Amino acid sequence: MANIRKRGDTYQIRVFAGRDNTGKQIIKTKTWKPAPGMTKKQIEKELNKQAVNFEHQVETGQFLDGSITFDEFTRIWFEDYAEIKLRPKTVNEYKGLIRRISPAIGHIKLSKLQPHHLNEFYKNLREIGIRQDTKYLPCHDFKELLKQAGYTQKALADEIGISVNTVAQCVKGENVSQATADKIKAVLKPAEFTPVERNNSKLSEKTISEYHRLISSILAKAVQWQVIPSNPCDRAEAPRAERKEAVNLNEMQAAELLSCLQDEPIKFKTAVTLTLYTGMRRGEVCGLNWSDIDFENGLININKAVTYTPETGLQEGQTKTRGSKRIISIPDSMLALLKVYKKEQLKIRFSMGDQWIVSDKVFTNDSGGLLSPDTLSAWFKHFLKRHDLPDIHYHTLRHTAATLLIAGGVDVATVSKRLGHSDKSTTLNIYTHAIKSADKAAAEKLEAMLAFSAKKAN
Repeated sequence: MANIRKRGDTYQIRVFAGRDNTGKQIIKTKTWKPAPGMTKKQIEKELNKQAVNFEHQVETGQFLDGSITFDEFTRIWFEDYAEIKLRPKTVNEYKGLIRRISPAIGHIKLSKLQPHHLNEFYKNLREIGIRQDTKYLPCHDFKELLKQAGYTQKALADEIGISVNTVAQCVKGENVSQATADKIKAVLKPAEFTPVERNNSKLSEKTISEYHRLISSILAKAVQWQVIPSNPCDRAEAPRAERKEAVNLNEMQAAELLSCLQDEPIKFKTAVTLTLYTGMRRGEVCGLNWSDIDFENGLININKAVTYTPETGLQEGQTKTRGSKRIISIPDSMLALLKVYKKEQLKIRFSMGDQWIVSDKVFTNDSGGLLSPDTLSAWFKHFLKRHDLPDIHYHTLRHTAATLLIAGGVDVATVSKRLGHSDKSTTLNIYTHAIKSADKAAAEKLEAMLAFSAKKAN
């Protein structure tokens, strides 16, 4: 039963919450102050109500205070906030970061967590050999293992939710990630992988700043929920990642890439061309429905995205941010290519009969199911190598679209909307160099115009 003590003009409510591992009593306390003008009877009635509610919160584990550890609060943060408000892919990435954060500060009570604890953690992250993204090498003749198990490369890829190209890496004896190795071992029991050491590797400041941002977000929620009065991250020496200019193709390189696409499979030719014309993200391309394309008016409604996590596999969900939902225009040549591709997709669909997974998806895997964004990236990588094109990422197509638009004189607000940035400042930060170059070209153009006018006047 709750115990109530009067202290000046406030009341302290105390509730017994068991004993710790040394046998010491754990007492939870809450302070309540009556509103001005309350009568003695009103105070007594409300105080009893506060005591009953507080006791219930303590007994059911709903009461949070600074005595909760960082690990304990993080579990609540995931359940009550992250898993409800954030995308599954983001939650999965955060859980990966927590696996490193937890051993460092997870045991510390929130009320005791100080900036120096965080500074020490960031210092540790800068040490050589701290990286955990070890690659794994297949131990056996992987092709023979597949044959013995009765799998084709595609069948294994479909069963565990990875791209065929990733399975092909194993067949070639190439390295794969730990997540991939674990998924393959779960299905292909004889398969074994050995880690490829990376002890001389260090984390980048950008990666370290991601740890800081996550810790800060968690503690900011603790402040909002009145568990702690302030956020220790605000007083820590925050890692500062040097902002890198986005890599992009120039106009000639982009034109050459489009030329090389002409004899490629229609599905990938269409996906890559669409990405270059629109700046869409990989997941947005894979999430596109035919009903999202307005062929009459030349518009595309971008409103969903396909993501992948080891826990959920391929999943269709919301776009990256609210601002990512957008309707943008596409040129007539792109519409024409989409129409040609749609006819080819229908031919494949009819030829496969009931083996085809019926959906409205523009881009699918070979049987009509969701297309993995990683499949786009893997195909694109091999495409670049075959044509001796610059070694870039699929995401570079998005940067190229933005940079060429800015160079062509399109205003930043329009570019920002086409990219689906939630704020124009994001576009300004990422494409600083392109904006400066466009501004310089504008200044030179104005100078030439004025010089010509002055010469004509004389």
